[in-house]
Amino acid sequence: MAAGGSSALTLRKMNQPVRSSAKRIPPEPAEPRTNDPERTKADIIEVAIREFSDKGLAGARIDLIAESMRTSKRMIYYYFGSKEGLYVAALEEAYRRMRTIETSLHLEDLPPEDALRKLVGFTVDYQLAHPEFIRLVMNENMHRGEYLARSPSIQQLNVPAIEGLRGVLERGQAQGLFRTGIDAVDLHMSISALSVFNVANRHTFSLIFKRDLESAAAIVARRDSIIEMIVRFVRR
Repeated sequence: MAAGGSSALTLRKMNQPVRSSAKRIPPEPAEPRTNDPERTKADIIEVAIREFSDKGLAGARIDLIAESMRTSKRMIYYYFGSKEGLYVAALEEAYRRMRTIETSLHLEDLPPEDALRKLVGFTVDYQLAHPEFIRLVMNENMHRGEYLARSPSIQQLNVPAIEGLRGVLERGQAQGLFRTGIDAVDLHMSISALSVFNVANRHTFSLIFKRDLESAAAIVARRDSIIEMIVRFVRR
């Protein structure tokens, strides 16, 4: 073989990739993707509560909710059917959170007046700490309850609240502490009215009457006042 041919063969061998005899290490398997539809729905509702309470049903945008969740509008519609369906789910969850805490107060373990004071104080505190709940309810009242009426569970969510209050009233009446003839639903309405006004109208009320309703002292004083009004109303 000519010298030139030998050199060309040597060059081709040098340019060929080196084959390693070591075994190739396979890549580590990717972590399995979790699929938790209930968790996903709960997260969507959490964002939706904020969006609907801030902007109402008409002003809320599904694409912003989807963007906050890093998901798609299609996925939201898959879970809730429509924007209105998500709105109803947000209303249900807002009520469920409050009623769940109410049922954990163990009012039956307290003397009637102490139980009533605890329930009223809780309602005042909860409304103050969750203005989004009040805004949602106010918005739904502007719709005359149209969408809440579509909820299959909203009635049952509120039954424990009335039953708990009725139990406190009946125990107080049986012990001669509370007067008779008080309707539990009517009393519940009065407690809610005082607690809601405390939050819903604080900005306009404070401007009109030149009072700082958001100071710690003002909040405590108003809370105590609401409790006293309700207790004195039911006392015999």
